[in-house]
Amino acid sequence: TLDACIQDHAGRAGAVAFVEHFEHPISIARAVMERTPHVMLVGEGAERWALENGFTRKEVDLPEVRKAWQEWLKTSDYKPVVNVENHDTIGMVGVDASGRLAGSCTTSGMAYKVHGRVGDSPIIGAGLFVDGEVGAACATGTGELVIRIAGSHTVVELMRQGMEPDAACREAVHRIMKQNPGLKDHQVGFLALRADGAHGAHAIYEGFDFALTTDSGTELVKATFEQKWE
Repeated sequence: TLDACIQDHAGRAGAVAFVEHFEHPISIARAVMERTPHVMLVGEGAERWALENGFTRKEVDLPEVRKAWQEWLKTSDYKPVVNVENHDTIGMVGVDASGRLAGSCTTSGMAYKVHGRVGDSPIIGAGLFVDGEVGAACATGTGELVIRIAGSHTVVELMRQGMEPDAACREAVHRIMKQNPGLKDHQVGFLALRADGAHGAHAIYEGFDFALTTDSGTELVKATFEQKWE
């Protein structure tokens, strides 16, 4: 199942969660923001609304995914599968020449999750938060950990209080680690952008890289982190 959310500088937001059979849930989330008075639509209701508003269902059958799922059925172990090399959450925050901020966050969630599970990605304030006067932040990693501290909102509020973007991300990571002592095999990373263009990122583990695009081009940046994978 797919989740996504989007938010602009004025605070408008749209989100969908627990959606299947649609290729680009972020486009549906944007339509929710622009065409309805609501913020979030979920499940069958979101799918029906998408069809009624011009979106097309698309069935995707990936043989390698089906094979992995069939192997998992033998044990049905719901322990999250964390890929230490990359993450499937796509979070984006940006600011234009006029200083207007916007952000989006979309994901397929953790592998082999309980049916019906929704993580932080489509939740405004957790996976994404944009404040036109301050900045924007997004998150990746184990969603439950992010939700419990309202992660992206926390990062933006710390910037409002005067913290630099990288320091705000680091403080949010520290709060998660303090709340979950002995945490292992769970990654969380935050990316922050201030309204003036200053940016920063920090993660629990190494391997959280992000693309930075400016007038000079695009470069891959390695976020700072607390510890290395064992």
